[in-house]
Amino acid sequence: MLFSEGFLQAKVLAKKMTVLYKLAQGQLSKQHHYDFGLRALKSVLVMAGELKRTAPDLDEELVLMRALRDMNLPKFVFEDVPLFLGLIQDLFPGLDCPRVRHPEFSETVEKVLSDEGFTVVPDQVDKVIQLYETMMTRHSTMVIGPTCGGKTVVINALCKTQTKMGLSTKLFIINPKVSLRSVFLRFTYMSS
Repeated sequence: MLFSEGFLQAKVLAKKMTVLYKLAQGQLSKQHHYDFGLRALKSVLVMAGELKRTAPDLDEELVLMRALRDMNLPKFVFEDVPLFLGLIQDLFPGLDCPRVRHPEFSETVEKVLSDEGFTVVPDQVDKVIQLYETMMTRHSTMVIGPTCGGKTVVINALCKTQTKMGLSTKLFIINPKVSLRSVFLRFTYMSS
């Protein structure tokens, strides 16, 4: 797939990618939402191909490293982030690719959070940006975490930020404890 996305060093990069996922699966904490299978690999490969096409002059290793980091970091629990970044540094030594910053988006997130009466914490702003980037590359997204972990704040901040920036945003909250059958029955009852 790397060859089809335009990578010339596909064999070397594919080996690094599979080694990273094997190491991550073995060394990171066991979480139900961690996915190191083919679905996760494919989404990274698609993002890497898109990055390669938008910046063809960048080094292929740097492009793949960025795709691996940006697609995986949002799903890790806090304790696993340094370990994963260490694994990436071991497999891609000497490469440093700063995260892509969205300055206007970040400023709007900070304004939304302060308008809502929250203390602006850089990690929280980063989580809003990570959710935004994740939603741009995936069909569906789930936000999980402990009670009072900031999930609702991140989701609402993203919605309000997008609305302020002129992006039409609608939020539909569904109770996860409601069975799909009862939702379907209510829908058919209400529509008939």
